[in-house]
Amino acid sequence: MSRSDVVVVGSLNMDLVVRTARLPKAGETLTGKGFDLVPGGKGANQAVAAARLGASTAMIGCVGDDAFGAQLRAGLEADGIDCRAVREVSGVPSGVALIEVADDGSNHIVVVPGGNGMLTPAHVEASEALLAAAQIVVLQLEVPLETVRFAAERAHALGKVVVLNPAPAQPLAPELLGTVDYLVPNELEAALLTGAPVDSPAKAEAAARRLRSLGARNVVVTLGAGGAISVTEEGARRHPARTVTAVDTTAAGDTFIGALCAALVEGRALEGAIALAQAAAAISVTRPGAQTSIPHRSEVVA
Repeated sequence: MSRSDVVVVGSLNMDLVVRTARLPKAGETLTGKGFDLVPGGKGANQAVAAARLGASTAMIGCVGDDAFGAQLRAGLEADGIDCRAVREVSGVPSGVALIEVADDGSNHIVVVPGGNGMLTPAHVEASEALLAAAQIVVLQLEVPLETVRFAAERAHALGKVVVLNPAPAQPLAPELLGTVDYLVPNELEAALLTGAPVDSPAKAEAAARRLRSLGARNVVVTLGAGGAISVTEEGARRHPARTVTAVDTTAAGDTFIGALCAALVEGRALEGAIALAQAAAAISVTRPGAQTSIPHRSEVVA
């Protein structure tokens, strides 16, 4: 297999997006304002962001043998992403995400794994040549945790930079965190991992320090409009967010991750990489959808 600077091991979903004036309450029925099918999935979104920001990118994942699976692969390939390790699983639907987006940009998301749940350590092992040729291996938690652990351990053993976005939030063992070079949670994920609320920059910094003590080499906690907090061996730093009017926050975090990886691949220091990632994410929230909202390098530079 040809070399890719960034290899993403993770999920591919078709997003079924409903737009509403506001998010419904429990048991309430609202009339929607629109419906779209948009390629998504945290892994695929992060791969698209890395590719559009200039990194040579490959994807390891699984889709079903259905129309959504074919569309998801075609969408990644259109962005120049190597999809030879995206396996089609017979008799299983592709992953889907049911997304409600309100006028203020807030959302509710329910993910049904489908083919993503079929991604096994054996599949990652069969694609080890991709890992061996990469600079950065990117992981999230929309595929089985045993597969994430295996991929992280193999990438770490191969001397690769391991980036983990611990989403959707779930408890993680210190053994996994010990293989991670960059752990990038949002405030909810950081709170779950540390067992303490993260509702201010000071608490985000405390959570990041705690996660470093559990094994992660560098921690970046994203706070949406509140910016980001990074904690490394050199100490803590706050990164204010750019001010924009949000239309849809879907995939903003994924855009941040992919752009961060693209910047690290080109040799930027963490502060500069976070600045580029914040600019990309700021553009993404001004547009609807997941992959449809992710900007290209020329837009971010401008």
